[in-house]
Amino acid sequence: MTPEASLIVCRLLFDAAAIWLWGASAYLGSVVPDALARHLDQLLRPARTIAIATALAATAAMLPLRAASIGNGWTDAFSGELLHGILLETDVGRAWIFQACAAAFLMAVTGLHERRRLGQTVGAALLLISLTISGHAAMNSGWLRIAHRLNDGLHLLAGGAWLGALVPVLLILPMLGAGRFQTEARLALMRFSSAGHIAVVLVIASGIANMLLVIGTVPLDWSVRYQWLLSIKVVLVGIMVLVAVVNRYVFVPRLARDASLRALKACILAEIGLGVAVVGLVAWFGTLPPV
Repeated sequence: MTPEASLIVCRLLFDAAAIWLWGASAYLGSVVPDALARHLDQLLRPARTIAIATALAATAAMLPLRAASIGNGWTDAFSGELLHGILLETDVGRAWIFQACAAAFLMAVTGLHERRRLGQTVGAALLLISLTISGHAAMNSGWLRIAHRLNDGLHLLAGGAWLGALVPVLLILPMLGAGRFQTEARLALMRFSSAGHIAVVLVIASGIANMLLVIGTVPLDWSVRYQWLLSIKVVLVGIMVLVAVVNRYVFVPRLARDASLRALKACILAEIGLGVAVVGLVAWFGTLPPV
């Protein structure tokens, strides 16, 4: 595998881990009733540990992969001179330092008993925000660069809140039928549906703004790989929004029926699959020139 392909895979793993950590933590901490949130927190602990380990490993691998991609291949992956230059003289290096600090913070707060969930939410948010430092916003200057980075951050946090929360939502669905968390589960699902409206609007608005900031128009020049991949992402996000709307306005009002519960679960699984595909596309075209 080439350094460039390895970098894309590494970006995918890091982005997916950070998005899930942020979305799940934010959902449990701000939307789910406390008793149910503590129960879900225990259920998700093994997955959270894997996600944190993935983020740490991806962060460690990112810098040498950047060096290998910029330099002359794998032989430059651990070139001291090249690594030093990337760290101190480029936005990529500054982003990596921020990312490494956020990953270390996230690992540190995981061992806490008090405020652990809040610390994990903050750490995951910082991991996502680190992606704005070295993205295409760096092509701008002055106030436009700041505005672009703020918009990127909003896009990442809104999209991550939507996508990352889907896994705990999936765990909540079986609790709707019976059990001690039935009332809390129904409340958590309805709150997710309401908050999802805000997240979807922010994702669409910030996505359009980002597209205009990067290429200045709609991505119709498919001879440019970046625009071709961005077009696919737009289509997939549109399908995700459509599935989410069907969930909210067709299946959620009919939750008393088992068939509707099964359909809702299938739609959420479809959203997760589409979301992973979107993250993969972003990891790929984020390494490409936009024009």
